Amino acid sequence: MRTRTFVCSFFVHTLAIGAAMVVRLFATTELPAPPHSTMFAMVSADVPEVQPPPPVSTTRTVQTPAVNRNAVPLEEPDAIAPEPPVVFDAVPTGPGLVIAGVGDPVGDGLGTAPPPLAPRIAPPPPPIRVGSVLRPPQKVHHVAPLYPPIAQQAKISGVVILEALIAEDGSVRDVKVLRSVPLLDTAATDAVRQWRFTPTLLNGVPVQVIMSVTVTFTLN
Repeated sequence: MRTRTFVCSFFVHTLAIGAAMVVRLFATTELPAPPHSTMFAMVSADVPEVQPPPPVSTTRTVQTPAVNRNAVPLEEPDAIAPEPPVVFDAVPTGPGLVIAGVGDPVGDGLGTAPPPLAPRIAPPPPPIRVGSVLRPPQKVHHVAPLYPPIAQQAKISGVVILEALIAEDGSVRDVKVLRSVPLLDTAATDAVRQWRFTPTLLNGVPVQVIMSVTVTFTLN
């Protein structure tokens, strides 16, 4: 009895398992499609479209350093080329005579004579005031002043003191009034300008000097 029950139970389980396997092999139902993500883009008429940035170039630009031709060379050259000679046009100065100039140090007649330099004229030394070192020059030509008639009528008299600049040749070059007397200064200045003196020597060389002179006006 137990053997029959076991056989029947085993047969029933075997049929159930086989039916389940057959059903799975012949099933035609498709699997559901996987869900897809949905992207939304908002477009506005007022906002300009953003352009993507340009691609960045990965190529490196190699800059060639500038060469300074006037720089001092770091290496000794193999040879030094001689400089070309400078040739100028010849300037004839007479029959068969040529003066060598700049670029013609040997005087072979292939240069141009440089223009002559203007001689430098040394300025005259400043005048020296007559004193203990220099003796006053001697007057060799005297001109008496003319008494102005208007000063005689006004009975004006006195002494006019002047400062005279005497040149190297003894002539009076300039006159300045130190002590003035009205109506008499012009007559005294005109007379002193005509005076002449001996040249004043300093170490044997004539120099210009400054000295004071007086002109006296006296009514008769």
